[in-house]
Amino acid sequence: MNIYFACSITGGREFESVYRDLTAALLADGHEIPTAHLADPSVVALEAVVSAREVYERDVIWIRKADGLIAEVSVPSHGVGYEIAFALHEGKPVLCLHQQGRKVSKMISGNPHPKLTLQTYNDPQEAINLAREFIKKLK
Repeated sequence: MNIYFACSITGGREFESVYRDLTAALLADGHEIPTAHLADPSVVALEAVVSAREVYERDVIWIRKADGLIAEVSVPSHGVGYEIAFALHEGKPVLCLHQQGRKVSKMISGNPHPKLTLQTYNDPQEAINLAREFIKKLK
């Protein structure tokens, strides 16, 4: 499956290890994740050389080609929120994952869209398991 992974870049990298574990597991499962580089610690420097317009155009194409979107939303991010809304507008199933105890925007937690799922996890392995369950339902 082609999965668009969304996570905070400029909003904070507090959950970077979760991003890495999650993308690594899904890549090992054989899924295509065009945004897997977002889990890399050097992503801020990598993305700094790409213009805002190029990021927007690239990411819109990737979302449109994806079978679904998985977002880690424990750290607030304007970009991730936009990607979630864009994916839903395009009719894509979206899974939003957040660590237990973290507050999530009410625009996400209160959204009744039938293709939006919000799940809480306690540790990276639980996040991986939830992502795998979401992907199974896409097939």
